[in-house]
Amino acid sequence: MAKKKFVVGCFNDEAVLFPAVKKVRTAGYKIHDVYTPFAVHGLDHAIGLRETSLHTAGFIYGITGTTTALSCISWIFTKDWPLNIGGKPHFALPAWIPIMFELTVLFAAVGMVLTFCYLCQLAPFVKKHHFHPRATDDYFVMVIECTEKTNIEDLKAFLTNQGALETNFQIAEEGWWLGRYDKDEMPFENTEVVAA
Repeated sequence: MAKKKFVVGCFNDEAVLFPAVKKVRTAGYKIHDVYTPFAVHGLDHAIGLRETSLHTAGFIYGITGTTTALSCISWIFTKDWPLNIGGKPHFALPAWIPIMFELTVLFAAVGMVLTFCYLCQLAPFVKKHHFHPRATDDYFVMVIECTEKTNIEDLKAFLTNQGALETNFQIAEEGWWLGRYDKDEMPFENTEVVAA
């Protein structure tokens, strides 16, 4: 996989991060991602991410579960193995509602979890580049993707002026790979740290 160049800015407060994100976007830089130690409300809109389609996928999975339950139960009780249970008709829809509900929830829940893991590239032994060791601890880490025209030193100075405590330049793979962190390339070996 091709390697890309990134400039990383580290912030210690979300109150400083939000204005910095807006100014970085206004200046025309492309924000690759922002890594935070906890969920920050409104950050996805600030960095320009579109709304997730996960709820639409959940609805489709739920409808699939309802259709599967109704199809299977109706075929079993009307064609394959019709039984006379207490004089009920073979197509006893009210009695099937709990089973249809449970399959709807099961399909939606499992489908959404698998879709989320696929979209976020989460799986056992799937590794991604970590841009800063404190990104999930107490730092808010903004990663900006560089192009051929990007002046790295100017961008570092710009982030420092916006309140970044640390800035560094990294060359890393954008995607993921299979492997182990203790056996593979160390994620911070291409890091040049400049403290503000």
